[in-house]
Amino acid sequence: MADIPTSHPRRASLLSRQRLVDAAKLGLLADSALIAHGRGEAFDYLLNERTCDSARTAIREVAARLQAAEHPVISVNGNTAVLAGKSLIRVAAILGCPIEVNIYYRTPERIENLLVLLKNQRQEISEEIAPKKFSGNWKSKVEAVKILGAISDGRILGLEGPRSLCSADGIGSADVILVPLEDGDRCEALIALGKQVLVIDLNPLSRTARQATVTIVDEVSRASSLLFSYIVEEKSNPTDWDNDVVLKDALEVMAQSVKRI
Repeated sequence: MADIPTSHPRRASLLSRQRLVDAAKLGLLADSALIAHGRGEAFDYLLNERTCDSARTAIREVAARLQAAEHPVISVNGNTAVLAGKSLIRVAAILGCPIEVNIYYRTPERIENLLVLLKNQRQEISEEIAPKKFSGNWKSKVEAVKILGAISDGRILGLEGPRSLCSADGIGSADVILVPLEDGDRCEALIALGKQVLVIDLNPLSRTARQATVTIVDEVSRASSLLFSYIVEEKSNPTDWDNDVVLKDALEVMAQSVKRI
């Protein structure tokens, strides 16, 4: 892709698209990954490619629930690892929780490629200057983040086939799971097991968005970056959350996009 001017109004979106194209060529993504991303982009257009106020509220709620969890886990698929892997590794370092690679179209090659990608990202993050308001050894905290997914020794009850596979030390033992870009069936199964499922989904009408404990209606890289800033800067308690409120607000924001014509 030719250099995109910093003044281009959709620069971030175009760069994300190219990162996924490059990742697909490297065997990191399933064939349908770019289709899924394009569908999300359509909803992001309606949000004016900005994080709305209700999404920020949801991100703060997710931060609070992850901080209050006994065994939090971050589960990532290919698109998430490519677009938001670094931010989520930073989040995991602060929380002291693992990241699990768990993908819908599972092949040994894709799992291995994504594990390598995340481990390389972890190494890069470990060499960064510690974030403001963080106390401790940043390098050690980042290096301690476990990257799971190589061994699928757990099962998600209620699902069949490859989608039921998980890590026993990851999703299997988690009480709170952050799962960006989740599929509806697995979200429903995890909720049925009594787990809190926190999702990032640009479609407020998807089954995942409607079934999740907390839904962030936002683009995954924006939301993950904000999540990190909230977790490192503030400590709060979970609220009596009404997820329908943020879903309805997101739809209202999208409906208001007609005024831009």
